[in-house]
Amino acid sequence: MRHLTTSLVVLAFVCVCCMTSPLRAEEGVGYDPSADPFADLQAAQKVAAAEHKNILLKVGGNWCSWCRMMERFIGENKDLEKALDAAFVSIKVSYSDENKNERFLADYPPVPGYPHLFVLNASGELLHSQDTAELESGRGYSKEAFLDLIKTWAPKGDES
Repeated sequence: MRHLTTSLVVLAFVCVCCMTSPLRAEEGVGYDPSADPFADLQAAQKVAAAEHKNILLKVGGNWCSWCRMMERFIGENKDLEKALDAAFVSIKVSYSDENKNERFLADYPPVPGYPHLFVLNASGELLHSQDTAELESGRGYSKEAFLDLIKTWAPKGDES
């Protein structure tokens, strides 16, 4: 009976951990396969121009563990999240079995892995292609690497 009780406690703990894990695939991270990235980019360009920001395209999918990890990392580091929001208008472009968005992504350099970031100016012109593997540290992400990315690719004052 004691073995059965211990087994049930362990099973309950595993179930609770799985239910509360921020990396559950079914929670997703906002990559909508039905979204129109062309329309999303047009909307982002208007906001970026009005707010003097660049655009950050996040390419990935709800299936991608590193995409979920990146979103969780940004959300847990509020100063990083604030710095990203101050410099960029972010949009997510889904790459999944449901929709690879090949027509949209054909205008950009090949993506070596997911998530992947593209930095565009407010007019939608590509400024930088960022392999997020370069932003990693161990089994997570580096706050300093993200802050360097922001510092390098945030708009620089009045560029008109």
